[in-house]
Amino acid sequence: MATPAPSALIELLKPITWFAPMWAFTCGVVSSGASPTGQWPVIAAGVILAGPLVCATSQAVNDWYDRHVDAINEPHRPIPSGRMPGRWGLYVAAGWTVLSLLVAAALGPWILGAALFGLVLAWIYSAPPLRLKRNGWWGNSAVAICYEGLPWFTGAAVMAAAVPDGRVLLVALLYSIGAHGIMTLNDFKSVEGDGRTGIRSLPVQLGTLGAARLACLVMAVPQVAVILGLFAWNRPWHGTVIGVLLLGQFVLMRRLLAAPRERAAWYNGTGTTLYVLGMLVAAFALRPLVQGGP
Repeated sequence: MATPAPSALIELLKPITWFAPMWAFTCGVVSSGASPTGQWPVIAAGVILAGPLVCATSQAVNDWYDRHVDAINEPHRPIPSGRMPGRWGLYVAAGWTVLSLLVAAALGPWILGAALFGLVLAWIYSAPPLRLKRNGWWGNSAVAICYEGLPWFTGAAVMAAAVPDGRVLLVALLYSIGAHGIMTLNDFKSVEGDGRTGIRSLPVQLGTLGAARLACLVMAVPQVAVILGLFAWNRPWHGTVIGVLLLGQFVLMRRLLAAPRERAAWYNGTGTTLYVLGMLVAAFALRPLVQGGP
């Protein structure tokens, strides 16, 4: 039986997508208020689990069950192009799932529980019979949780060895909600194939302009809530920095809305960068609060 080249395997696992959950895990570590002294091996393992293992698994699962859609939208991908022959895409998805669980189990119950939850979401997002991605409202919610909220929670929980502070959970939830908009913009690249294969992404349901407007709103409102929360918690400087980052996003959003389909990928490389920088600012704002500081 033909075997895939290592380059095809790496392409299937999409290293570029690993950044978001790895960043969110790091934000969780920072926001926990716990000292990293003596915890660096666990932190490093958690970052690897969030990106090259769990996130990579979700990419392999998605590409296997999307192979017919990708044959229309992106035929150069490893599976539809034949560079990942036979059922190798499914074998990789299953193998990476098992590897992720083994690593998570070695890191303790908090990480194992979070990894298991994330992997279940990864499979039901792409695989029948649920296949959450068939509807953009549900599918984007699942991905946003896996990319932002879940790794943030995991990073904070593993450092605190307990359920994180309620303010940490609230901020993680808000940034997860905002990430729903990022996922909507990511769907713009596959509008044609989604429409032809019955996948009701938000650009298919609302049109590209309507989906872009919704994405901007969904990204902006949670950040406003974070800013208000930081001012209420006596962290005005951090709130102001996030406000400036949000103003920068508003400027970029205006350009996005002028040509949403053509500029969705551009915004995900510019406006989204400002969004994730705000996440780290919020994490540093939470740190002294959780430690009991002023």
